[in-house]
Amino acid sequence: MPSNEFLLLAVGAMCAGFVQGIAGFAFGMVAMSFWVWGVEPHVAAVMTVFGSLVGQLLAVTREKRALDLPVMLPFLIGGVIGIPVGVTILPHLNPTHFKLALGTILLVFCPAMLLAPRLPAIRGTGRFSDGIVGAVGGAMGGIGGFSGVAPALWCTLRGYDKDAHRAIQQNFNLTALSITMVAMLVSGVVTRDMLPKFAIVAPALLLPAILGAKVYTGLSPLAFRRVVLGLLCLSGIAMITASLPSFARL
Repeated sequence: MPSNEFLLLAVGAMCAGFVQGIAGFAFGMVAMSFWVWGVEPHVAAVMTVFGSLVGQLLAVTREKRALDLPVMLPFLIGGVIGIPVGVTILPHLNPTHFKLALGTILLVFCPAMLLAPRLPAIRGTGRFSDGIVGAVGGAMGGIGGFSGVAPALWCTLRGYDKDAHRAIQQNFNLTALSITMVAMLVSGVVTRDMLPKFAIVAPALLLPAILGAKVYTGLSPLAFRRVVLGLLCLSGIAMITASLPSFARL
């Protein structure tokens, strides 16, 4: 394995693990902002799902957040429906256009929400809307491990408190990422030569993720909302930045 790839995998996993420990999501966006510069796209996609899943499993063992099934069920059902859709369209999707479009959407809406003096909560949308958001998150997870973006934004718009937001993120991402990882294994996307890379990513993210979780416990609800929206803004920047090298080669 080239030394620059080793370094990119390790540093990307460390930074992404810390951010995921704080917010409960965003491993993929942070890691991709590093890995796009020297890790093959299909390898980066697998490492994103794997690293995100390891971080979620670590959070479950440490935090043990209760599963509020009536709240979670629409998200989970939507995610189960959306994941195979994302995996199916992945070979036919231009990843550069996808990252550019999603990054632009995040950079339009999230700064406005972040700068708003008072964020209005969306009420009365029903469980069907939660299911749609779950399906979008599942599809994005199947495409590239970005399952947490849609639920994070939606939970913020719904006005969920910090712990409820975290619980939805944690349980949804754990389910979506587990199914996505199984789908990648069954489809043959995961290959034997990726094993040394797994051995780099997993240890690199563990300690930073634990430190990030400790930071989370000290955040106020307002600070947590700002962290989530700020991370979504940075995610948009990372996605747009990741798409630039491909456009430069056109």
